Amino acid sequence: MATTETRRAVDLKLYIGGDWTDGTGEGVIEISSPATGEHIANLPNASPDDVRRAAEAARRAQREWRNVGPWQRAEICHRIGDEIERRVDELAKVQTLEQGKPLAESIGDIKEAAELYHLHAEDMLRLHGETLPSADPNKRILTFHRPVGVWGVITPWNFPFLIPTELLAPGLATGNALVVKPPAHTPMTVLKAMEAFEAAGLPKGLVSVVPGDGDVGEMIVREPAVEAIGFVGSSATGAKIQATAGLKRTIMECSGNGPVIVLPDANIGEAAKAAAFGAYFCAGQVCCATERVLVHRSVHDEFVEASIAEAGTVVLGNPFEEETNMGPLNNEPVAAKMDRHMADAVDKGAQVLAGGKRRSGMPTDLYYEYTLVDGVTEDMLLNREESFGPVVPIISGGSDEELLEIANRDPLGLQAAVFTSNLRSAFFFMENLDVGQVIVNDTTDYWDINMPFGGAGGKNTGWGRIGGKYTLLDMTDLRTGVIDFSKTR
Repeated sequence: MATTETRRAVDLKLYIGGDWTDGTGEGVIEISSPATGEHIANLPNASPDDVRRAAEAARRAQREWRNVGPWQRAEICHRIGDEIERRVDELAKVQTLEQGKPLAESIGDIKEAAELYHLHAEDMLRLHGETLPSADPNKRILTFHRPVGVWGVITPWNFPFLIPTELLAPGLATGNALVVKPPAHTPMTVLKAMEAFEAAGLPKGLVSVVPGDGDVGEMIVREPAVEAIGFVGSSATGAKIQATAGLKRTIMECSGNGPVIVLPDANIGEAAKAAAFGAYFCAGQVCCATERVLVHRSVHDEFVEASIAEAGTVVLGNPFEEETNMGPLNNEPVAAKMDRHMADAVDKGAQVLAGGKRRSGMPTDLYYEYTLVDGVTEDMLLNREESFGPVVPIISGGSDEELLEIANRDPLGLQAAVFTSNLRSAFFFMENLDVGQVIVNDTTDYWDINMPFGGAGGKNTGWGRIGGKYTLLDMTDLRTGVIDFSKTR
């Protein structure tokens, strides 16, 4: 059902050390909904003192939390998950209002976030060490996992609550504290969720939320009391963060550029459906979105025909309406990038088969039509850069090897999809694509909370893994102890 009521802008507060505060920065940031165009919130500007207070509160709280038993930490994580589940509808509506994605997507995000707390609570109880043999028969070597300390968590606007949770849940389960900086575009959902943390009985100070622009992120990275950084966002921002962080521990999950590879023996209808989903889910604003489709020439025409049919299934509109499956883009820079990429493609000879522009007559200028482009070449921006919008660019190739070369020439290496019915071909691409994950016969947007997700080494996509036990390993130190029994009783 549509949401039509007029809203009064909310005056947000920062969440520092377990307390709500106006902050000490100057002025406010006005937040507008990409879905409705309304002025929905006023966000205080954080100051260096606000960041320092959050980090110091986290350090004090973490020194106690790290020595709380794993079963007690797991119990609190389960309670957080339960509290989030009770608030799914409320949080989803806030997220759709501030981010613009369809309400059904937001409900899925919030439910998945709740599930992550339950998953990592159980993962923590199974984070085992080893007993290793020693060359000295009087000694035993033990390994176990200890929390790193205080993590600064810097996250993007496309999944305002789920992505912070991907670091918050394993971080808390393993005994860390966290200072979270969501972007100024979409701070409302994660701030609202702090009520669930309070209701679950999380000790004060373990989580602070200090939204803001890039300056706030830089403050967090430079803050001495912040001992590690977890970042999800663009490769360009990730490089700046790493240069500032120095030798601090980091998890970096940065940009992706597909691709989807369609081989002659693929189920073409399923490939077209999956490519379309990867372009319209979250309006293509996903690091593992479709981005590029590399199609074998022998099935090019069949794929194009199936893709045109899929374009007719996309309903762009009010994200609160049940029939809508694609909402607006979140902000003007993303829409302007789509404009630039499309102008470049048309100028260089590509054929726009569907969409390709902003839709007029909508509540905001951020509603971008689902776009299908054929005849894309490697020199076009649609191939060279992550578009981060609702576009399916089709590139043709004549062999498995040529498609592999086109895919691997891209400097990014996050997640790819391959469509084939041949097991040999599937393994050829799984082993030779320079990406972190290869999905066979499903969308590039495929993700499971229990699978490791991250970039390939040697690419500009970062390191570390988000998902399952793998994040717990990245957010802890492997501690080694050696005991000499000949000198003990």
